[in-house]
Amino acid sequence: MPLETPQLDIVTMMSAFNSHEKCLQVLEDLRWPNGPRCPRCDYVSVSRIYARWQFDCNRCRYRFSVTSGTIFHDSHLPLQKWFAVIYMMIESKKGISANQVKRTIKVSYKTAWYLCHRIRAAMTELNAEQLKGTVEVDETWVGGKLEGQGTGIGNYQKNKSRVIGIVERNGQVRLQKISKADRKTLHKFIKTHTKPDTGLIITDELTAYKGIADHDTRHESVNHKKKQWVKGDNIHTNGIENIWSLLKRSIMGAYHKISAKHLDAYLDELEWRINNRENKYLFRDTLKKLIESKKVEYQDLVAS
Repeated sequence: MPLETPQLDIVTMMSAFNSHEKCLQVLEDLRWPNGPRCPRCDYVSVSRIYARWQFDCNRCRYRFSVTSGTIFHDSHLPLQKWFAVIYMMIESKKGISANQVKRTIKVSYKTAWYLCHRIRAAMTELNAEQLKGTVEVDETWVGGKLEGQGTGIGNYQKNKSRVIGIVERNGQVRLQKISKADRKTLHKFIKTHTKPDTGLIITDELTAYKGIADHDTRHESVNHKKKQWVKGDNIHTNGIENIWSLLKRSIMGAYHKISAKHLDAYLDELEWRINNRENKYLFRDTLKKLIESKKVEYQDLVAS
């Protein structure tokens, strides 16, 4: 199967999945590696309706397809275009905008926007393991400037959202939008995403981080206000700072602007790419996540 090819390239992908039927077959293999089963009653005996690429459950008589109940359900977009956009999103280091998708696969902006957000909705790690060893923590502001508002701290924060991130050295990252950077919020985030015996937590000089250390976890900080970027051999937050740089380049260079409402979805997408940077089968594994994910309604995405 082409999905088992390490570092699958776009030419191979487009050639291998150049029809709706071929895409359905690969989704079937991913969803039911041991053969189709009824999504309603979980019965393993089903009859295949070849003419319509559907199945009929021999117990409850429920008729279904491989996309039933999934994020692909009721989509009128050919699966070849789904596959192409999925590939572009995971292979574009800085992401890809809905406008670029619109131009590439020849659809309306609304269709492209909805498609990208349905894919992002699946790029979440609900049961992600906690981080360990040496971790770096930092927060940043994301968003544009308001014209004519000046550069004071109060004005600077208008139209912006605060994001916190934690990264394990040579490991994974966790990103999240937060409403404020107080002690309770920061400590809760760190404790949620790190193992109790994490060896070293590195932050900047923000007072709210103080007290995060315990009997088997050390806390070190660097004072960015005094232009201290590295202390000793390995006390720095360069790893998480590099992720902020990538996030902001993505917003400026690809998305141009993103709403605070959907910021967490873009963070999930960035997390997914970073955490799978060494995954040679990322396209396959992203497809698997999508076929296992529930349908996302357009009305839910645009609701206030």
